[in-house]
Amino acid sequence: MLTGHNRILLGKILLLLVILVVGGLTVLGCAGYGAAPKGWSGGTIDSGTLFLGSMEGKLVAVNIADGSSQQSEPLKMPKSTGGFGCAPTSTSVAIYGNPAVEGELVYVGGYNGKIYAFNSSSVKEEPRWVYPREDYLEPIIGGPLVAQGKVFFGSSNGKLYALNAETGNKEWEFQTGDKIWSTPAISGDTLYIGSFDKKLYAISATDGSKKWEFETEGTIASTPLVYNNTVYIGSFDRYLYAIDTTDGSLKWKFMAENWFWARPVAHNNTIYAGCLDHKVYALDVESGNKVADFDLGSPVSSSPVLVGNTIIVASEEGKVYSVDTSNNQKSELKNLEEKVHAPLCTSEGVVYIHTEKDVLYAVDAQTGAIRELSIK
Repeated sequence: MLTGHNRILLGKILLLLVILVVGGLTVLGCAGYGAAPKGWSGGTIDSGTLFLGSMEGKLVAVNIADGSSQQSEPLKMPKSTGGFGCAPTSTSVAIYGNPAVEGELVYVGGYNGKIYAFNSSSVKEEPRWVYPREDYLEPIIGGPLVAQGKVFFGSSNGKLYALNAETGNKEWEFQTGDKIWSTPAISGDTLYIGSFDKKLYAISATDGSKKWEFETEGTIASTPLVYNNTVYIGSFDRYLYAIDTTDGSLKWKFMAENWFWARPVAHNNTIYAGCLDHKVYALDVESGNKVADFDLGSPVSSSPVLVGNTIIVASEEGKVYSVDTSNNQKSELKNLEEKVHAPLCTSEGVVYIHTEKDVLYAVDAQTGAIRELSIK
């Protein structure tokens, strides 16, 4: 049985480990070490095109019908070290968050602390705009969110920003108490975002004013899910929380054996949440009671997707599973034999998986048939 002191110590060790894993974060910016940039960007599909950030720090647009692709120039680190690491010259940076698409623009954030707006039909052209214009924010880990004519994103400086989606001009900012690594979620006029200060914030999308905050016992780095007037969020305290969207009150919390990092999915009043303890938990949305759990044999940091009535989820070691929500039966769909950290995405019965080897796979959710799409 862990004592209170040991729990605190364990929590500090685990947090240190995740910082080292994302580690990458500072070391990968050090050209002197010869390390290649890496990230865990998943894909975003719009009008038959999948957008994602490659391990080379490029925004890639893939035609999912014929597999053709185009790439932007790599996002760059500043030439001066400034606090981003030891790189003496300009070098490519990692992209961790999923791109966001709205109309003719696609938005992506880099570890260099900049947000870019590219033409979605030709990402190889120069960006339409960049924010900030001259300076750099602290690293951007989460992805941008586009809604209501604005681009919302968080930075490691602890601020949530709202930019005009067309011009990139700042409309407002909101300061939390620590780093932000998560991607915001929106429902109506309310944004939800977690912070390393252990809090989930509900913020007005119009003016950036705070509506309420909810404090957990651990760092929050995952992306919230809003479903049936409830926001679901995982924390590094090993709990998954269900919080009332109206007033920020706790509905329930469920404890696992490790962190909830991946964004859960909801279907038929059941939450399916992947956890670093190797399991996916099926929980009743109203009570938080466990309906079932599925052991995948390795940590689950990649957000699952819903295809019809089937949940598709990948373990870190690259095994892809399907879970039939009608009977909660799990079956192995495919073994990619490559590590998977990036969130999954899906379109028309096909699941797209970006692996650590910078390969994009298209897997049929029913048959497991697979093809490789070029992102080079």
